[in-house]
Amino acid sequence: MEVHALRQRGWSISAIAAHTGRDRKTIRAYLTGDRVPGQRKPAGPDPFDRIAGYVAQRLVDDPHVAGTALFDEAVKLGYDRAYSMFTRHVRDRGLRPECAACASGGKVATIEIDHPAGEETQWDWVELPGAPWLPDGVNAQVLVGALAHSGRFRAVIAERTDQPHTFDAITRVTARLGGTTRRWRFDRMGTVVAIGTDKVLPTFAVFAKHHAVAIDICPPRRAKRKGVVEKAIHFLTQRWWRTADVTDPDAAQASLDAFCQTIADARPRHDTQGRSTTVGALAETERLGPVPALRFPAACEVDRVVAANATVAYRGNSYAVDPVLIGATVLVRHQLDRDVLDVIDPASGLLTRHRIVAGTGVLVRDGEQARQLQTAVLAAFTTDPPCHRKANRPQSAAATAIAAD
Repeated sequence: MEVHALRQRGWSISAIAAHTGRDRKTIRAYLTGDRVPGQRKPAGPDPFDRIAGYVAQRLVDDPHVAGTALFDEAVKLGYDRAYSMFTRHVRDRGLRPECAACASGGKVATIEIDHPAGEETQWDWVELPGAPWLPDGVNAQVLVGALAHSGRFRAVIAERTDQPHTFDAITRVTARLGGTTRRWRFDRMGTVVAIGTDKVLPTFAVFAKHHAVAIDICPPRRAKRKGVVEKAIHFLTQRWWRTADVTDPDAAQASLDAFCQTIADARPRHDTQGRSTTVGALAETERLGPVPALRFPAACEVDRVVAANATVAYRGNSYAVDPVLIGATVLVRHQLDRDVLDVIDPASGLLTRHRIVAGTGVLVRDGEQARQLQTAVLAAFTTDPPCHRKANRPQSAAATAIAAD
């Protein structure tokens, strides 16, 4: 404004430059309109321009994808600027479509509940739709356990949500958390409490006693009372599941474990003194009780179809059975307290027992089972010539007689 006012009074560009302490070329650019106050000329090409099309397409495909998840993808494509600049470009360019369904709703007053370190773990099941290894319309089941003080969470994929699988899933999550807290909090899930009440089932009470923990049940329709695990579920589904590129449950579990240990544990937090830290660092200050040395005596049962190599798959490994069962549906029973796998043919009662092995991709087959399979394969060999698909075979006399009738 001062430059234009002085120019209108008849001042020369040199006089205005000397008065304002600016270069003459700068004064001339403002007077001619080549430069506008508050608008800086870019120093070079904007790195967001290279990924703008990709970001726009991703937001068209999924308007609700988390900005942090999209930023992770942009970094892999070579975007080297900060997250705040990334979100500013998305916001300024209006790339995220509006969702009418999400625009409605009001605000409810909330307050943070103080959770002492090592006091409480919150549990809940979450259904993940669109799992590629399951039929259409069938959701993957994941149990999430979250430490209420630090916010650290771990999760495992389960085939069912019955009580034995709940026992197994809790044990696996507790091991991943590094121990157990003094109390566990659940909503009114049917494997923990009697339906329509807040009374803990006797079988689950025995399981809780085995782990030396007390049980708290949330009031009905009070999801925010276990807000730590609810937030963990939201973070897991938006940051991991929406963009997870997995094709089978074993790869999904490995991807989920890596996500929890890296991205989830790196979330920023503040300790009790207000100092900046991370979820992982804060979780290390929680003094958790030890995981019981002996696992709870329960058995998980699932159905399996015996593969052509006379094996059944269970948690990433293959266990051999009798070759006569190839193609049959068998019952696989996992004895949790002994880590024993029993394969049972419901029709004949044929039983094969294996010791559960760690890791994935392991084929468990003893010498006798290998000989049985080899015998079955060799017995199926034949030297008969193959069927001639192009042979001439007109109607036989019997077929002609039947047609005449």
